[in-house]
Amino acid sequence: MFTKKKIAIFAAACVLFLAADLWMFSTVKSSFGKTMAQNSKTLAQAIVKSAPADEAEVAPWLEGLAGTYKGYSFYYYAGIPGEEGHHGVAGDEKLAAFWQGLAGDSPERGNASDSVNYLETYLFPRPERIGDGEVNVLAVPVPNEANDSAVGFLLIAMDANRVSSFTSLVDALIVIAFALFALAFGVATFSRDPITGYAILVLFAIVVAFVAYPLFEAVRLTLMVDGRLSLATWKTVLGNMQYLKALWGSIQLGICTATASTLIGFAYAFAVSRTSMKGKKLVTGLATMPVISPPFSLTLSIILLFGNNGLITKRFLGLENFNIYGLGGLTLVQTISMFPIAFLTLQGVLEAIDSTLEDASLDLNASRSYTFTHVTLPLVVPGILSAWLLVFTNSLADFANPLLLAGSYRVLSVESYIEVTGMNRLPNGAALSILLLLPTLTAFFVQRSWVSKKSFVVVTGKPSMRLSDLASPGARRLLIGFVAAVSVFVVALYGTIVAGCFVKNWGIDYTFTLANFGEALTRGKAALVSTLTLAGIATPIAGLLAMVAAVIVVRKKFPGKKLLEGLVMTPYALPGTLVGISYILAFNKPPLLLVGTGAILVINYVIRELPVGLEGGVAALRQIDPSIEEAAADLGADQGTIFRTIILPLIRPAFISSMSYTFVRSMTAVSAIIFLISARWYHITIQIYNFSENIRFGLASVLSTTLIVIVLSVFGLMRLLVRQSEHLEKTVTVQ
Repeated sequence: MFTKKKIAIFAAACVLFLAADLWMFSTVKSSFGKTMAQNSKTLAQAIVKSAPADEAEVAPWLEGLAGTYKGYSFYYYAGIPGEEGHHGVAGDEKLAAFWQGLAGDSPERGNASDSVNYLETYLFPRPERIGDGEVNVLAVPVPNEANDSAVGFLLIAMDANRVSSFTSLVDALIVIAFALFALAFGVATFSRDPITGYAILVLFAIVVAFVAYPLFEAVRLTLMVDGRLSLATWKTVLGNMQYLKALWGSIQLGICTATASTLIGFAYAFAVSRTSMKGKKLVTGLATMPVISPPFSLTLSIILLFGNNGLITKRFLGLENFNIYGLGGLTLVQTISMFPIAFLTLQGVLEAIDSTLEDASLDLNASRSYTFTHVTLPLVVPGILSAWLLVFTNSLADFANPLLLAGSYRVLSVESYIEVTGMNRLPNGAALSILLLLPTLTAFFVQRSWVSKKSFVVVTGKPSMRLSDLASPGARRLLIGFVAAVSVFVVALYGTIVAGCFVKNWGIDYTFTLANFGEALTRGKAALVSTLTLAGIATPIAGLLAMVAAVIVVRKKFPGKKLLEGLVMTPYALPGTLVGISYILAFNKPPLLLVGTGAILVINYVIRELPVGLEGGVAALRQIDPSIEEAAADLGADQGTIFRTIILPLIRPAFISSMSYTFVRSMTAVSAIIFLISARWYHITIQIYNFSENIRFGLASVLSTTLIVIVLSVFGLMRLLVRQSEHLEKTVTVQ
């Protein structure tokens, strides 16, 4: 692979490219410098045309210039330098001190004096340090009425950062271009499988640019003050009781929500997986509704039913002082929103358990309750802990529900949003978002440590395709009743949203009307079109990228594989507010100036949902025998052909699921994109939030219903395209 000839060719190519690279970018820097110098001179000459003839009017004139040209400073001298009558008149004293500090025989002073004599503008050859920063200085002659001699000259100092920033950008591009060439040519020269090598490089570039770099910028912002390393931001955050109270509020809410959601999710999963209950598909469909619906929808329905003017609290029960806002209301709405996460996790765990041990326990005359507590439950413990952790993480990162329903109850996700958008304290907002990671990581490591100390492995032969019904008749009725009650409540919440579309003013005037549809769809049309467009662009990109990443992770071995996988999975653990703030910091400056564009929203959608697609692709690939791909390679197929004609068709369910999940999450996103939207690229969920904040519940209900219909249509299409084989389904039998 590494021969002397290849190394020599690689070195020669790199040297040639570097020479061309330096020449090209040096030419760009030179051309830019000349253009900026000419533009500065043109602007300076236009400024002096308004110079007053009377020296008494010079000071007011300079004050007006300073107000018009922000970041500029001026000083006016009467007469010609070196001649009788030359004296300072008015302006910035620092600029005057700079001029006076130049020696009489210095080249800069001499050249400036000669240029003024000849009515030419002189630009000092290099930036000068005046005051706290570097500036470009010009000496601009002020001509007399006949325009044949100078009556004085104006010193102008302008910020040099623009030129220096461009120079730094060009220098960075030189390095980046050379690095990309070296990597690409190195792969082509030394790799036996260039296509895979290029795929790995591209994937690394994507996660470094859109995961590692933004996160680094956020962390760096919290550790830097005025360009110097400092812990002042963290001292402010950790020393403020308001922030610590919000941290505890987030943890308390997460514990309550995770516990309640896991209990309900387990009840649902057990009823669906381990009882002979009727209507399991309907129950499963209703349970997954909160996962694929807009985040504001359930909060909106809770407010409509139990708010200050709620249908139940005010109209039916006549309660005047009932308050749904705060910890209780948040726990309720988050539990309904997130128990499906626990349900789907635990359903898979319960169905994966081989029922042989349970059957053996029942055959030995153990009761159903004893079998459940001593056999089934211990085997499900890892799944329960995983479900609890998933809900806890989602609760901490939840931004949409607390934004509407928190009231005076403080949570960290909303505090970080307020710090950035309300207080304009970006370092504090970034620090608070990073602080949200601590309880999540703590819970994760505690769970891993506990599970690692126990064994939950069941070694069997051929797995049984049936499961035992472990619920007694009484327990089954109780369980079915509980599941039915929760399902009815979920249906009532979504029914309230639909009903809100036809009410004139919920809580005050329940008159039937269709006017909400016209107004809501008219005002929300642009946001809906933008959301559909961007989600449609992000969906195939995320699906293909996730499958390529899965193939690389499962099938390939290369240095840095664990690092790549870790970077791809990182966005799943990051709160949405941290992602939004990180993207603002990273992409609000060259070379990737993306803030305000639709591209940054598409990138956010793809990167945020990439971990889920990767996990699905990895799970699917591990079920496929690599010998199929090896046979194709032996017949001469390259990696691109193998991926397109063999791998992708075989992992079609994971591919379609990844795209569908990305589309659904893109349509219902809030926490990260609320920092990234612009007037041109708005988002429908933010429009729903604005309507809700302005007490226009009818309009919010219409847009929520529209969004639910769109998302359910896509999700239903996905279920049609990907169906589980009937031969793989397990049946529940009563012992």
